[in-house]
Amino acid sequence: MVYIEVTFTLTPWSETAQDVLTALAGEIGFESFVEEEATLKAYIQQKLYDESVIRGIIADFPMPDVAIAYTAQEQEDKDWNEEWEKNFFQPIIIGNRCVIHSTFHKDTPQMEYDILINPQMSFGTGHHETTNLMVSRLLETELKGQRVLDMGCGTSILAILAAKRGASAITAIDIDDWCVSNSADNIRLNAIDNITVRLGDADVLRTEHPTFDLIIANINRNILTADMDAYAQCMTKGSRIFLSGFYVDDIPVIRQSLTANGLTFVEHHENNRWAMVVAEKR
Repeated sequence: MVYIEVTFTLTPWSETAQDVLTALAGEIGFESFVEEEATLKAYIQQKLYDESVIRGIIADFPMPDVAIAYTAQEQEDKDWNEEWEKNFFQPIIIGNRCVIHSTFHKDTPQMEYDILINPQMSFGTGHHETTNLMVSRLLETELKGQRVLDMGCGTSILAILAAKRGASAITAIDIDDWCVSNSADNIRLNAIDNITVRLGDADVLRTEHPTFDLIIANINRNILTADMDAYAQCMTKGSRIFLSGFYVDDIPVIRQSLTANGLTFVEHHENNRWAMVVAEKR
């Protein structure tokens, strides 16, 4: 499969600007990202590459003080999944209870929870601080018999862990068909039979009105606040929601959105300026 590598340069660089650009690029088909200070390397299948769409993202970028330049070049046709795994994905241990690794990793330590994934360039290997925060919180949460929603599921690490911790039924939703396919592969790899993977966004919730005991959403601040109404409508008294994908500085905005939708802030956790928030419906 042939990929195009687009190198974006942000001036001035900031983690917030880089995260916004990553989210916008993901919405138009970019599948993987290598983040470096001042630059972001993004990869998209050649058949999906449209330079006019990239120029539109830059023209409409919501941070007007940030200038974005880019270059693009075709990459050698190779097994990118193998290349990515070999160079970027290493096993990770969280809380001394959960190990996340791929099939090619050997001699991984035995843990209470063993999650196998073949990430295929999707977000969510457990290395990012937000995924780590969510996994850590799920390890501390009673999930037996719970109905769980993993919104923006990526590789479905969180959904798989919820299943292994006793959740009765899990729905995993992502807007990216690559993530949906990868999630299905990872679910089979872990021999899980109670996760349903869906392609879509919060409109699925607004249309179908399912109910959940726990919602986990690791996306980004703007999407979380825009879709908070849909999450709240799927919660009943006592339901909880775990949110991540934003910085500590964004917590006041998240709290305001929670309150506006009838949800109560409970606590937050931090890792390297990234945050996750716990709230519930009372």
